[in-house]
Amino acid sequence: MPRKTVRLTMAQALVRYLCNQFTEIEGARVPLFAGLFGIFGHGNVTCLSEALEQVQDQLPTWRGQNEQSMALAAIGFAKAKRRRQIMVAATSIGPGALNMVTAAGTAMANRLPVLLIAGDTFANRLPDPVLQQVEHFGDPTITANDAFKSVVRYWDRITLPEQLIQSLPQAVATMLDPADCGPAFIGLAQDTQELAYDYPEVFFEPRVWSIPRPRPDRDAVAAAAELLKTASRPLIISGGGVRYSLAEDALTDFAAKRGIPVVETIAGKGALTHDHPVHAGPIGIVGSTSANALAKEADVILAIGTRLQDFTTGSWTAFAEDARFISVNAARFDAVKHRSLAVVGDALETIGELDAALGDYAADAGLMKRAKTLFAEWNKLLDDHQAPTNELVPSYAQVVGVLNRVAGPNDTLIAAAGGTPGEVTKGWRVKNPNTFDCEFGFSCMGYEIAAGWGCAMAQEGPGATGGTPIVMLGDGTYMMMNSDIYSAALTGHKMVVVVCDNGGFAVINRLQQAKGVPGFNNLLADCRIQDRDNPLHVDFVKHAEAMGARAVKAESLADLEGAMQDALAHDGVTVISIVSDAWKWVPGDADWDVGVPEISNFETVRAARAAQEKIREAQRLGV
Repeated sequence: MPRKTVRLTMAQALVRYLCNQFTEIEGARVPLFAGLFGIFGHGNVTCLSEALEQVQDQLPTWRGQNEQSMALAAIGFAKAKRRRQIMVAATSIGPGALNMVTAAGTAMANRLPVLLIAGDTFANRLPDPVLQQVEHFGDPTITANDAFKSVVRYWDRITLPEQLIQSLPQAVATMLDPADCGPAFIGLAQDTQELAYDYPEVFFEPRVWSIPRPRPDRDAVAAAAELLKTASRPLIISGGGVRYSLAEDALTDFAAKRGIPVVETIAGKGALTHDHPVHAGPIGIVGSTSANALAKEADVILAIGTRLQDFTTGSWTAFAEDARFISVNAARFDAVKHRSLAVVGDALETIGELDAALGDYAADAGLMKRAKTLFAEWNKLLDDHQAPTNELVPSYAQVVGVLNRVAGPNDTLIAAAGGTPGEVTKGWRVKNPNTFDCEFGFSCMGYEIAAGWGCAMAQEGPGATGGTPIVMLGDGTYMMMNSDIYSAALTGHKMVVVVCDNGGFAVINRLQQAKGVPGFNNLLADCRIQDRDNPLHVDFVKHAEAMGARAVKAESLADLEGAMQDALAHDGVTVISIVSDAWKWVPGDADWDVGVPEISNFETVRAARAAQEKIREAQRLGV
């Protein structure tokens, strides 16, 4: 029987394949690729746009304003969908493609799926050097797109149209693999995009993908259960993997049954509601006194779905030297870290099997009682810092308190860089699961507004929370990347953006001065500018209004509360700016290992170096 084929250009085949990939969310079949963010240039407009224009209802194309920010929007979408749907970001060659490298790194560090497609040079090399081509004299196979190799999980360059048949399924499988999840990149040679090929029809048959749930090794589960049974002061660290495995209920049931407190990483925050009986707060450098005290006392730590970043472990000073780790992770690379007893498997499946292996084990009731006491003390500290005062300039903590109070239970808080991650991780009290997104795997300045746009798109369809994205960021981050205010205004997506104007890069100024360096090149007043006594400040209201947003400057916390209530009651994009204190922060009690000069002309730096060496003496030595 002759093979049934369909003749398509490579670009047309790529688009048709994407349109025929599906997944299931809460029993409903939905497109795996929910849409495409695109900025066209000569390297993709003639062929790729020709194919996309014909499928606008199946694969909506959204025009970006900046290649990096539209790829960040795709990441924000994937995070809100908990890795169950994927967005595509497509660019031309050269600078447009390279603008996505930072976003690729963000997705890579956070283990999030996004499909990046960029134009490339000519496979036949006849017109070389083409517009925007980077030439390597000794290796003509290298193009600008090779820069993606260090920041993606899957990389390919299509130089023959039939290569799609092998490449696309591998890219999709990589993005959906919980152990290997991350961005995929495909470069499209310009002359290959145009070529027609007789593709087998079966390549385009609709396929429904499911995300694998790898079961753990039985011996590893048994060993983990035996170790946990020896614990007198166990602790559970809940990471982002709990959220992506949809294991929140299983985790809280397990913790309640076994009497073990649960603390959260930054990526894991949002798996538990703030007031859940087993919740003991966020852990680590931007964590709570309650979680950090429990970590110091713990003899066995059950880490679930976390890569144990330095902000979680206090650069490995947060735990007792003889504490034992059980690490449950779909990725072997993460599970074996720091001498852990590794249990490689899906969080939901592993929790169930571990529970079955524990028999009637439960921690002493005094442990949970102590956790509740410590957490109550932490909440009192938060209340004190978030309470209004007579100060003219509010602190970040007070701003967080107002936003949190006004936000609806399904609204999603989004942050990423600057002073906000610490303040929202400590101070935001999650009302419903999966309503908190602080991107701190890469801490990418510029993620916030772009992710707000992507998150707004994710508020539709099965599995959506249906709330409003609330973006909180500083003036420094706003100035780096803000054009998706215009994007969201254009497309009619709703979000609220709150800009805390503290006159520069305040939190990095805090670190700079904490390590003995005089304030320099961070706060505007410490920069090489025309008038240090009266630095030029941006009018964020006018700027946002020029991009189509409703905008207001809040002069007080009361103003902020009213502006938030008004913003949530209206459609579209609302931007609220408020002058915020650059010096007041919720205190922390965990250490962080950063580089401090071994020699310096500053006495303050020499003192900071001595203090840093003391921190390093407390580190657990491991991988």
